[in-house]
Formats: sequence, C-alpha cells, structure tokens
Amino acid sequence: MKLGIVGLPNVGKSTLFNAITQAGAEAANYPFATIEPNIGTVQVNDERLKVLSDISKSQKLIYATIEFYDIAGLVRGASKGEGLGNQFLSHIREVEAIVHVVRCFDDENIIHVDGSIDPIRDIETINLELIFSDLELLEKRLIRVNKQAKADKSLLVEKELIERIIATLEAQKPARSLDLSDDELKMIKSFSLLTMKPVIYAANVSEDDIHDGNEWVEKVREYAAPSGDEVLTISAAIEEEIASLDEESKEMFLEEMGLEASGLDRLVKSSYRLLGLISFLTTGEVETRAWTVEVGSKAPAAAGKIHSDIERGFIKADTISYEDLVACGSMAAAREKGLVRSEGKEYIIKDGDVVHFKFNV
Repeated sequence: MKLGIVGLPNVGKSTLFNAITQAGAEAANYPFATIEPNIGTVQVNDERLKVLSDISKSQKLIYATIEFYDIAGLVRGASKGEGLGNQFLSHIREVEAIVHVVRCFDDENIIHVDGSIDPIRDIETINLELIFSDLELLEKRLIRVNKQAKADKSLLVEKELIERIIATLEAQKPARSLDLSDDELKMIKSFSLLTMKPVIYAANVSEDDIHDGNEWVEKVREYAAPSGDEVLTISAAIEEEIASLDEESKEMFLEEMGLEASGLDRLVKSSYRLLGLISFLTTGEVETRAWTVEVGSKAPAAAGKIHSDIERGFIKADTISYEDLVACGSMAAAREKGLVRSEGKEYIIKDGDVVHFKFNV
C-alpha cells in the first residue's frame, strides 16, 4: 500500500513523515524543501502476530508494510506548473490514497505560505489544483472519444460518463463525490484521476489540542463530510517525540499523554478502512506473517498474494479464525475440536483468518 503525504509548504508534512517513518526527510522552514518524494516504509503493528508466533514457535515475524511518500508542498497554480507543480502532481498519481496534512495550529515561528492560518483555504488550494489537473486530462480524453464515437457507438457510454465527471469537477467537487456503479468505476480506473483517490485529512494540531481538537479541526470535519473523507487529529510534534523512544518508553509516554495509540497506528487503521483492506495471517515454525488483501477477496486471490503458483494450483484453504486458534492454544487442539475448516474457491477471506493453502502445480 502506497500513501502520499501532501500539503501546502510548512504545514508539518515533512515533520510528520519523518516522525512516522524515521526516514530523515528534510523538514526546513521554507517552501519546496522537498522536491523528489521521500519514501519511507512502515510496518503495520498487528499484535496478533506475536501471539501466533508464540503458539507456533516461529523463527521470525513478518508484518505487513505501508510505503509513505512525502510529496513536495503544492502551491496555487501547481496544475499549470507553478512551484514544479506538474512534477508533484505526477507523484500523487503513483499512490493509492492521499494523506492531506492540514495546519490546525498557530506558531509565529513557522511561516505560512499564505500568511495566516486557514485550513479550509489551504485544503481548497490543493483540491482545486487536483481538480484542474483532472479537468485537463478529461477534456483531452473527451475530444478523442468524441471523434472515435462517430465510428464506434459503444464509446457513447464513456463519453457520457466523462461529461458527468467534468460537470462535477467544474462545480469544484472531487470525482469521488459522484455515485458511480461498479462498471463505471472499472471504466475510469485507467484514467488515474487524482480526485478519485481516497483522502484522509490529517489535522496537525499542537500538543494541547490533541485530545479535543479545536475550531479549525471542526471546520475540516465539516468540509470533509460531504465527500466521505476521513479526518484524523494528529500532532506532528508528539509523533516526533514518540519516534525517538523505544517500545517500552513509547507505551509509557502514550499512557502519560492519555492516548490509546500513536498517530501512526491510527493513520494505518484509517488507511485500511478507507481503502477497504483487511489482513489474513499465516503461521508455522518458519514464520508468522500478515498479508493484506481487499475486503471481499476470495481464497485463491488471497493465495496469490503469497505466490502466483499457489493461486494457479489452488485446491483448498484450511482456515480458522484467530480468536478460535488462540482459545485452543494450538493448531492440533483446534483440529481435534473441528474448528479448522476446509474452504474452497468461493470462500471470502475475513480479517484475522489464519490460513494454510493446499495447492498443486
């Protein structure tokens, strides 16, 4: 999973990226400190793996991972090339979802590119650039489809869909706000529209506002609601402090701060939910591992995440829920109780399924 962290210059974007990935990206107090995207890989903390590893006496643990792309700060006019905007927009096309960092804190020592704190103005500045970029792409495509549709009437369906999306964008609404059918979603997948990408607004607040937020955060929530976008209150300053601690100290710090989880862990959970992803698990003496699949994935597709040969030669999936396996204490005890099921090709994988695939190629 690839997530792109975007935002105006000096909103805390690179500071947040540094904290959650510990990748050491430059976080300077001037615009365009980041040009090429910095990339950091983060493991998805899943407490279930350690428990399964103890049961199976696994030699190693392998967590699912997320790649975060720290994309340079966009500015007004990016879609027309301002501030190397076209280059930055192309980086956004490479990711599956957008983490849009919004400044919801005041600090006279950190300059704002527009001179004042106004999260809705900041959001609209970036969203309009994404809209303009999509409009330019679709208008070019519409010219081509109009020509081709004269000879191929089947393209009229695509023509009408493009016109609907253009009308939505011209109303300054993202393409994802449209209610599209599964067939329509398949049709536009190849368009790589920026405004179709799911968005999490990371409202960057001061330490004092991490629990209750502030009026700026509430405005972001109101803005995000119509498009179904998520809003996460996060403090880059707190995440920076957490990143410098070992695991034991981190737990103590979170407890002292009255936080159940770090901003990173909450961001990962939001990302999974937003992208419709779940994890199934495999365990044995060699390794215990988490695998990421889309909600609704059938057993053979899940097997393909491990290796294409397993999907091709799929026979069955011996499956048990994580909770049942832990309650039994071992796979042998679970089999004795009849809790390990043999599932076929139509079985839909559930979050927390512990699976052993049988195959033949």
